[in-house]
Amino acid sequence: MTENWVNLAERIGADLHLELPGGGGRRAALTRALRAAVRSGRLAPGTRLPPYRSLAADLGLARNTVADAYAELVAEGWLTARQGSGTRVALGAQPAPARQAARSAGGRSPGPAHDLRQGQPDASSFPRAAWLASARRAVTAAPNEAFGPGDPRGRPELRRALAEYLARTRGVRTDADRIVVCSGFAHALRLLFGGGPLTGPLAVEGYGLPFHRGLLEQAGVRTRPLTVDGDGARVDELSKVERAVLLTPAHQFPTGGPLHSRRRTAVVEWAAASDGLILEDDYDGEFRYDRQPVGAVQGLAPDRVLYIGSASKSLSPAVRLGWMVLPDHLVDGALKAKGEREAWAGVLDQLALADFLDSGSYDRHVRRMRQRYRARRDRFVTALAEQAPHVHVTGIAAGLHAVLRLPPGTETAALEAATRAGVAVDGLSMFRHPAARLPPEDGLVVGYATPPDHAFENALQALVRVLARPELSRRTGAGSP
Repeated sequence: MTENWVNLAERIGADLHLELPGGGGRRAALTRALRAAVRSGRLAPGTRLPPYRSLAADLGLARNTVADAYAELVAEGWLTARQGSGTRVALGAQPAPARQAARSAGGRSPGPAHDLRQGQPDASSFPRAAWLASARRAVTAAPNEAFGPGDPRGRPELRRALAEYLARTRGVRTDADRIVVCSGFAHALRLLFGGGPLTGPLAVEGYGLPFHRGLLEQAGVRTRPLTVDGDGARVDELSKVERAVLLTPAHQFPTGGPLHSRRRTAVVEWAAASDGLILEDDYDGEFRYDRQPVGAVQGLAPDRVLYIGSASKSLSPAVRLGWMVLPDHLVDGALKAKGEREAWAGVLDQLALADFLDSGSYDRHVRRMRQRYRARRDRFVTALAEQAPHVHVTGIAAGLHAVLRLPPGTETAALEAATRAGVAVDGLSMFRHPAARLPPEDGLVVGYATPPDHAFENALQALVRVLARPELSRRTGAGSP
């Protein structure tokens, strides 16, 4: 057997060689050699490969042979190809030695091979250039007093920009003085209930984030779950005992679907009749795919609704910024809980976000990501329909995740099989309130927005292979769309 050796040091900046066995098809041999170089660590993540024309000339191969090999490895997730950036080793293609090193550093695992957990946008899509431009403009234009202790309400530039944006896109009725900047939804809960203007008991949806329930319990707030169905929370179950209710009316988390218009009207009437309050978590409100976004409930009753939003899904959880739109009589209580000195939301990020909104960059980013996530959702639904038709997909009209309804008694087996396959997903049961009077349902909550573009197809196929297992393929009836 003869061997071709090509020194790639001049092109990729590493003293590496590419070995091609003499036998077999040349494209297959090249594909195996490149894959082996990545797997062994000789080609590190981010390494730029030579143009296929150059590599073809060095190896004595046809250009199409090298181009097809590159394309195959891009499809498999080993490489990425972007115009202007060339072909590179994918950042997710971590070699075995690097994985072992990551485990030994502090004893931590580098994470699953395929991350499809909910609640995370595609981190690689963060608009770095536009954000940097906004940060530069904002810091240059900021008055000197912006670099002092600041206002616990938040920077006036950001509150003004938020008032305009929320009115235009979500139908929120407010002015800048009723907006209090915070670091996200969890921080908002701490400010409102941890020594703030609100106390329990609190009605909540029967499905929701356990983390939020834990925060409320730490603040001494007793929560009572409402039944959740295809039209959202059963607000007719609200009693006079609760003075407040926490809802995700734009896109119920995690089951999906907006709060029905009749129930929106009913919960506003309940608040008026009982002197109650509605906490509106505008979860995924900007990412609706099949029709116009559902407006905020706050627009129906600004004096009864506490509207809470954040940049964690639209931009990144790394941008630790959120906002509360409060009725007038609750603003002082929230500010008292927050304190005189801003301890959470950095002023520089607030200034940058204000410019990001004013310049239109936020709108452009949301539109771009809405299109990208819609395409992923469509590919996700198509793959399941073709390869795992027994799985019923719900909650897909909006948001960054879907719920896969499984046959009764199969959720645990599905999670275990997914773990063995290196696929990280969440079980539907973990989001069920412990006291919820809901029939047990088996399912998976899948965050199709989480992986970067180059890793999405591989993650999808790995999940589909799990769901196609015989023990998970017993047919189940269709659920609510």
